[in-house]
Amino acid sequence: MKESAARRRWLLGLIGLAALGLWIAVAPMIADNLVVDRPLEKADAIVILSGAADYLQRARGGAEAFQEGIAPRVMITDDNQRGGWDDNEKGNPYFVDRMQTALVAHGVPSDVIERIPGQVAGTADEAEDVILTASQRSYRSVLIVTSDYHSRRALWTFERIARKQNADLNIGLLRSPSGDKYPDRYTWWLTPRGWRSVGAEYLKFCWYWLYY
Repeated sequence: MKESAARRRWLLGLIGLAALGLWIAVAPMIADNLVVDRPLEKADAIVILSGAADYLQRARGGAEAFQEGIAPRVMITDDNQRGGWDDNEKGNPYFVDRMQTALVAHGVPSDVIERIPGQVAGTADEAEDVILTASQRSYRSVLIVTSDYHSRRALWTFERIARKQNADLNIGLLRSPSGDKYPDRYTWWLTPRGWRSVGAEYLKFCWYWLYY
C-alpha cells in the first residue's frame, strides 16, 4: 500500500510538472495572440484611445506617429475618469486632460489635438464616436493607437462597427509604444496586472464577440 501511494504521488508530481512545462510554453503564445499591428503610411487623423493605466504609453505612441508625419491631427477620446492627485494641478485631473498634457510634453502642438465629442464607457463607444466623427468629416482613414494587449479587440471592434455603419473607412492600428510589452509575454501569468491585461482581455473579447 505504501509503495502504491508513493507511486501515485510520484505520478501526480510528474503530471503536474508536465502541465506546468506545457503552460510555460503556451503562455507567451496566449499573450501574443492579442497583439496585432496594421500600420498606415498616411491617415487623416491619429486617434488615441483612452486608457487610465496606459495613457502615458498611448500618448507616447501617438506622439511618435504624429512626428513621423502620418497624420496632421491627433484626436483623443474621453472616458470621464479621474486620476490620482496632481501637485501641479492641485487636484485630480481627468485622464483626458492628462493625455493632452502628455502629448504636448512629447512635442505635439496643442492646436492639432482634438477631443472627440462625447464620453465613452468602453472600446465599442469609442469606435462608434470615432467612426461617426470620421464620416461627418469625410475622412478616408484613421490610425488607432492603443496598448499591446488591447490591440486585437480594438481593431476587431472598430472594423465590426464600421461595417455595421456602412462606413468606408480605412482603419489602421499602432500599438504603443513600439516594441514595448508590459506585462512581459513570458511572465504575465505570475502577476495580477498580467491577468488583468491578458486573461481579462480574452473574457472581454468573448463578450464583444457575442454582443456586437
